[in-house]
Amino acid sequence: MKSEESSYSYSEGFKDGIPIGLGYLSVSFSFGIMAVNSGLPVWISVLISMTNLTSAGQFAGIGLIACGAPYIEMALTQLIINLRYALMSLSLSQKADKSLNILHRMITAFGITDEIFAVASGKAHDIGKSYMYGLITAPYLGWSTGTLLGAIAGNILPGSVSAALNIALYSMFIAIIIPPAKKSKPVLLVIAISVVLSTIFEFAPYINRLSNGFAIIICAVTASFLGAVFFPVKEATE
Repeated sequence: MKSEESSYSYSEGFKDGIPIGLGYLSVSFSFGIMAVNSGLPVWISVLISMTNLTSAGQFAGIGLIACGAPYIEMALTQLIINLRYALMSLSLSQKADKSLNILHRMITAFGITDEIFAVASGKAHDIGKSYMYGLITAPYLGWSTGTLLGAIAGNILPGSVSAALNIALYSMFIAIIIPPAKKSKPVLLVIAISVVLSTIFEFAPYINRLSNGFAIIICAVTASFLGAVFFPVKEATE
């Protein structure tokens, strides 16, 4: 039976979130540059990061905004990219103590990211509202502050320098996918499928006319479906 109070405090959560916040500071710096280079003013760029904490979803959204994609395309793209957060929240709710009532779960769900989920789910005991708020604070501040600094820098730095800093985005994605790909053959093959499909949508005649948003949706859903069919996760047996 779960206890009324969590054994983890706000300060412990904040301490655990500092490394995540520092990492987000550099990544969101690239987002801020990309946002202002796409024509968005600084305040809107920062507002996006303050009301979203979606990393890949924000980068994809800026690209869709820049090319004038329709709202339905933006909505579907964000749904596909960010659907994993709903699954993470459901999984994390199994470790929540009674201090995390429905209201606090709705608030803290806003701050669930891949890294925050990994840290919270790795705790040995149940987690409560104090710990979750502490864990989310540093990453949220890091993501918003980094966006502000990047957006300001994007207005000051020469275009060539800003374009060069955008390479950090691709480095980030490579750093995310390489470690699991080296450890798991199914993950490697799913990534390869995504790369092949993305290349086809980029260079194949007629097909390359499809918008970026729908290309992302098709690639993600197709690669995930094939991965689930050919490499299903086996349930653990007692």
